[in-house]
Amino acid sequence: MTDVENSNETLELISFRIAEQEFCLDIMAVREIRGWTAATPLPHSPSYVRGVINLRGAVLPILDLKARLGLGVSEPSARSVIIVVHIGARLVGLLVDGVSEILAAERATIQPTPNVGCDTVSRFVRGIIAQDGRMTSWIALDDILPAEEEAEAA
Repeated sequence: MTDVENSNETLELISFRIAEQEFCLDIMAVREIRGWTAATPLPHSPSYVRGVINLRGAVLPILDLKARLGLGVSEPSARSVIIVVHIGARLVGLLVDGVSEILAAERATIQPTPNVGCDTVSRFVRGIIAQDGRMTSWIALDDILPAEEEAEAA
């Protein structure tokens, strides 16, 4: 189907906060939401990888989404949460400051990512949702992991 055919489609998105900004992602990618658990660091990992945790016997990598988006490094608190998501065939935990709500947005109302002269913005932000006086960036999970890590996970 083309985007025009899907324009009436209603998306369910889970919104969350990082610093003072609101972001969201497709709820279909979310497996669960957990409270913050300290992660075991991995040597020589990228700066946005907090480490790994044990998720019911499976090793789950935890990414600091704030650091991955270039917004600084998170200082986890009791209010911080880990959103466990599917990225390709792999489960990954995303550290965020808190989950806000579930949004329903019609695809036709989602604004395209503005061209700010930098490809990195459009790589991580799929679109902008203006709703109830707020601007929420819809995160594209596809590029959260670098391509070589995804290839190894497949």
